[in-house]
Amino acid sequence: MGDHITKTRGILPAKAIAAYCAEGRILLERPADADQIQPASLDLRLGAHAWRVRASFLPGRRFTVAERLKELALHRVSLAEGAVLETGCVYIVPLQEALKLPKGVAAAANPKSSTGRLDIFTRVITDHAQEFDKIPEGYAGPLYAEISPRTFSILARTGSRLSQIRFRAGATLASDALIRDLHASEGLISSGEVNIDQGLALTVDLSSIDADGPVGFRAKRHSGLVDVDRKNALEVADYWEPIWERGSLVLDPDQFYILASKEAVRVPPAYAAEMMPFNPLVGEFRVHYAGFFDPGFGHSAGHGEGARAVLEVRSHEVPFILEDGQIIGRLVYEPLTEAPERVYGQGIGSNYQRQGLKLSKHFKPFRP
Repeated sequence: MGDHITKTRGILPAKAIAAYCAEGRILLERPADADQIQPASLDLRLGAHAWRVRASFLPGRRFTVAERLKELALHRVSLAEGAVLETGCVYIVPLQEALKLPKGVAAAANPKSSTGRLDIFTRVITDHAQEFDKIPEGYAGPLYAEISPRTFSILARTGSRLSQIRFRAGATLASDALIRDLHASEGLISSGEVNIDQGLALTVDLSSIDADGPVGFRAKRHSGLVDVDRKNALEVADYWEPIWERGSLVLDPDQFYILASKEAVRVPPAYAAEMMPFNPLVGEFRVHYAGFFDPGFGHSAGHGEGARAVLEVRSHEVPFILEDGQIIGRLVYEPLTEAPERVYGQGIGSNYQRQGLKLSKHFKPFRP
């Protein structure tokens, strides 16, 4: 089956990812978790230990990650019983998945949605890598996660899933023409003006997201620990300050915000989408650390009927005024190599279908 897939361009769906696992193109240290394969991506599991390192790094063309760790590692932390990964520190964790990709198939990684919403800066590194989160075609070797909690210290353990990986056969088929055709036939956003220029523009909602609720949340510093594997466990008020002012928002440098798009987004079942993480043309801030949107997100096939894009926003060097309706990112769509057997939200434990402004799954519902 793998040979068939590589002859078709596009993003590999769950069925092809499962075949890669069976064929040994994806090598698993232990059997896959029941829900580890998503409609168009694979969750990646932390291995047995973490290396605390002096600084973030890329191994470069001449070195493996293990070789660079000999020089940069400060100490090793066992994750077997769970360990605290502290804010401001950088950790390298071998993952339980390794790759032996066929020629013509590359991959890209991203933090999972819940990881991004906790402001955990997470990137995947390969041996000889010169870029983060990019796995070149035909790569054979181990995978590592670089983890740097930015706002909340976290409790993580062997098997915790902070990152996900998506596989692409052939060159990308993403284009503005594809987005225009899809919007004409499917209606990719539920309302507002369609702006397509190197992706479908999304704007920030600072006025109308919820008449009785806040327009966003600002993370509180020096909060408690977050166990990344516990759902619906934490009180919002202990970690977040709701933002009630409407119309505009001053982003303070190095503060972390959860906001939402004005547009309700749809991803048709035979397509996947990705939010571009930062565009200097729209302002000096980074948006959406976790950028994968699975097939069926916000789509009626997954019982979605449109879902807001939740935006993880951090300003850079200077305070920045964000205005209601300002473009904050762009969504790029790509076809799958074949129609998926299941889509996001279709009885697979999806946490964010039909979402509005929503914190990560670790927090109890917000009640003003």
